[in-house]
Amino acid sequence: MFQLDSPAMRFLSRVADLMILNALFILTSLPFVTIGASLTALNYTAMQIVHDECESVTRSYFASFRSNVKQATLLWLIVLFLGLVMAAWWVALEFARLSVLVQFVLQIVLYVVAARLVLIAIYIFPYQATFEDSIRKVLRNSRLMSLRHLFSSLLVLVVLALPVVVTIFYPVVVMYGLLWFAFGFAGVAFVAGTVFSSVFARYMPPKPSPAPSPSEPDWPPTQ
Repeated sequence: MFQLDSPAMRFLSRVADLMILNALFILTSLPFVTIGASLTALNYTAMQIVHDECESVTRSYFASFRSNVKQATLLWLIVLFLGLVMAAWWVALEFARLSVLVQFVLQIVLYVVAARLVLIAIYIFPYQATFEDSIRKVLRNSRLMSLRHLFSSLLVLVVLALPVVVTIFYPVVVMYGLLWFAFGFAGVAFVAGTVFSSVFARYMPPKPSPAPSPSEPDWPPTQ
């Protein structure tokens, strides 16, 4: 049970990694403007943990944070701006003196646009953590993937939204927010990372096959 490669020890090691990852995410998100880089590093490290490729949580996290801080911050500002636009649209509809039919139609359009933007937004930072592309390509490919893999998109949306709903309506389940500070953000990123990894794997270039040994022929010798 206490051997390093036992299932119990691997489970405890993974929980410890997620707790460290969660603390790093919270600390680097405190300036608020760095949330984009923090989300990118969070998703990058979580997907590494999913594949058992993370030798050091701290090293992987800050390597991703430093390499993506500029572009991820710009992406975060874009997401934040669009969120504020949706909020302003909703407030304007609430106080606008419009006919019932017109207000109903505009609200439907608002909800459809907002839902579409949410599906795109959940791909942006995991995509940024996995691929090296320009901001334009990150936004474009996030938009395309969110529709092409609609089931995976909805699954991730449930993974992200369910803990928030539970926290709001049943705070005792999450010990009034204490679990979020322990491993909540990293735990959600880990579960979502399993879905993102399967989606992104379809767009990864194939790994080159190892070259044959010089001492071995490229084909079976003839008799």
